[in-house]
Amino acid sequence: MSPKLLEINLFGACVVRPTDAGLPAIVGSKHKALFVLLATAPFGRRTRTFIQDMLWSQSCYDSGRQSLRRALSDIKKVLGPLYPELISTNNSEITLDLTRVSFIGRPAQGEFLEGIDIREDRFNDWLTGVRLHPDQLSSLFSASHQSPVLPMVPVIAVLPFQLVLGERRQRAVGDWLAEDIGRSLSRSNLLSVISHLSSRELARRHLILDDVRTVFKADYCVSGCLRVQNDMLVLDSDLCDTDTGRIMFTRRFEGPISQFADLNERMTFDVVKAVGRAIADDSVERARNRRLRDIEDHRLLIAGVGLMRRPTFSSFQRARVLFEEALQRLPTAAEAHAWLGKWYVLHVFNGWSNNAAADTQRAIDCTARALDLDQENAFCMTIDGFVHNNLLHRPDTALSRFTEALALNPNEALAWLLKGALHTFTDESSLAVNHVDRARQLSPLDPFKYYFDSLSASAHFS
Repeated sequence: MSPKLLEINLFGACVVRPTDAGLPAIVGSKHKALFVLLATAPFGRRTRTFIQDMLWSQSCYDSGRQSLRRALSDIKKVLGPLYPELISTNNSEITLDLTRVSFIGRPAQGEFLEGIDIREDRFNDWLTGVRLHPDQLSSLFSASHQSPVLPMVPVIAVLPFQLVLGERRQRAVGDWLAEDIGRSLSRSNLLSVISHLSSRELARRHLILDDVRTVFKADYCVSGCLRVQNDMLVLDSDLCDTDTGRIMFTRRFEGPISQFADLNERMTFDVVKAVGRAIADDSVERARNRRLRDIEDHRLLIAGVGLMRRPTFSSFQRARVLFEEALQRLPTAAEAHAWLGKWYVLHVFNGWSNNAAADTQRAIDCTARALDLDQENAFCMTIDGFVHNNLLHRPDTALSRFTEALALNPNEALAWLLKGALHTFTDESSLAVNHVDRARQLSPLDPFKYYFDSLSASAHFS
């Protein structure tokens, strides 16, 4: 991880200073405001025109451009060799490397940019908007000022399956199966999977279900046993809720161990599919009619996704309530912002919106915030492409987003699916089929398999 070179305090008196105490701080209201505008932008990037309009709109265009150039020159003199490490520019944009910036302070410590005096109407309109909703900047707060938070998705541990009948050398079979199941589950954006090495280490002990919850903070646990007799292998697997001890499903699989490769693939696929469906259905059922405050954090997001795909309008509307509640509890959850963005896309696309322009802007804002929080999140990048394709009718930008998402994570099933759908409508059917088939292979867990099947059918039809 790159070392932090700059500290910015946004709440109370604005401070912009190098982390090296021997270097001077940035002074001057507009110089600090320039950093703040960059720091609060997706990817830390603003156009020169935007910054000119915000900070030097009262000057003529040429004078404003000269003022911006002079401000950058002043900052360069203060930062010295740190400048190229923090700021990059071209003819149209200015970018602040957010990975080198540490954000200090929180809303409770004071008003956003308290006391800053810049006589520019556009800047002050923007400033008022942020002060009304300071939570939108919560992603920038220093992690050291926050308590650890649990994931907004269910946490699951897959323990090695215990050999209860068979030869000693066959113990490795249960470990292989658990590792494959865990790897397949980890491809989902709706689950957080404990590493197999950790699960294996815990399984060495004589444990009870409560240990899994206490040690891993896991919400669910997959476990079971193997029997090998003659050439026949039998696997009994269970999915348990670690809080209640309730068995959510139990499955038995059997086949000849001499054909273990095929058997392993079939058992892994079936277990993963059953796990995904059981957790999704259980989360939707628990969130359907309960008060928001009574719904556990880890159920909000997956229940919202499940309800968003239900055919009734009431279920669809309930999904938005769950996404918004998830963001109230954890505003820094990038994927929750992305899911809410997808909700607005479907809201417009299905013809349910009373103000398509406003909801389109909300979708854009959601994905921009998601990428602002985590610019290397393949799922968030994919949903941003989904917005550009379906609402903004920019297939070129969408294709770029899907390609970038797959560069970040080649196993992002939704990116493969939507990229394939895009090729379906651009007379590139062979690419389309290749991509959608890859998506279906990567998404055995997805509880909305019909969506994958539908777009896959379109590609094959083309």
